[in-house]
Amino acid sequence: MKITHDPRRKRRLISFVLICLLLVFVFFYGLTTGSVKLSYSEVWHAITGSGDALANQLVWNLRLPRLLIAFLVGAALAISGCLLQGVMRNPLADPGVIGVSAGGGLVAIILTIVFPSLTGFVPLGAFLGAFGTALLIYLVAWDKGVSPLRVILSGVAINAFITAMTSGVMVLYSNRVQSVISWMTGTLSGKSWYHLEMIFPYMMIGFVLSIFAIRSSNVLMLGDDAAKLLGYSVEKHRFFIIMLAAFLSGVAVSVAGLIGFVGLVVPHIFRLIIGNDYKFLLPISAIGGAVLVGFADTAARSWFGSIELPVGILLAMIGAPFFLILLQRGRVTS
Repeated sequence: MKITHDPRRKRRLISFVLICLLLVFVFFYGLTTGSVKLSYSEVWHAITGSGDALANQLVWNLRLPRLLIAFLVGAALAISGCLLQGVMRNPLADPGVIGVSAGGGLVAIILTIVFPSLTGFVPLGAFLGAFGTALLIYLVAWDKGVSPLRVILSGVAINAFITAMTSGVMVLYSNRVQSVISWMTGTLSGKSWYHLEMIFPYMMIGFVLSIFAIRSSNVLMLGDDAAKLLGYSVEKHRFFIIMLAAFLSGVAVSVAGLIGFVGLVVPHIFRLIIGNDYKFLLPISAIGGAVLVGFADTAARSWFGSIELPVGILLAMIGAPFFLILLQRGRVTS
């Protein structure tokens, strides 16, 4: 009997090893780089508890929690985009494109500038806003079932409406807008162990649930008719995946603001390299998202002198041209 080998198996292994090595590099690069440079030995001594006071302060209280949050946010956004692209069979599906992130942003802005006494509820509000927006999109798109195209179109329309509402709130309370501008562009500035402890349990729940979405995503990629022939309840699994993507996006938005393009570009890059099998695509995309946001945040806070650029702006500057290049070359595939 002739044994056939999947030609993508080698690429999957190489991709996994390389992206893990990049994650390690970004981890140490993020800890050593900043307004005060640290050597790798100083970072290592600080991590092990034998460093000097300055190194310990920089590593443990400033850079390490922020870097870990960047990793979690990047992984969550990449998984969210990856799941949405699969369930909708559309490479343009992304929490930012269909309005899920915007819904979380609207609630957060209302709490911040309209009800400043409730600022402490911003993370919870952003999550509920994202989750509620995803549910609204699903209900609007429902017509004896939900088609991926209807979800995309409904999401784009709702995204435009939410964006208009956000702009209206900011105009009405223009004297308070300054406090949310950086959050609107996506930022990890000032994030600490408190924020990490706040989002960590929710992130872990989302990551574990995403494992159970792998098989469903692979089946739904075949199309609704094929999934039904295999005995799958298409609407039930599609609803679960969309809500899971909204959950991950909402948790990310609650701590980092409106960071875009991670869920759009990262899964698409790896889909071109390793294929559509979610058993490999999902974990590699998650690590890729962590690498991208971790590196971008380090660059945003250290490459521009005394100015700290919001990481969302830098990611948009990187992601938008890259995706336009893919579109121009006709390499956006489903």
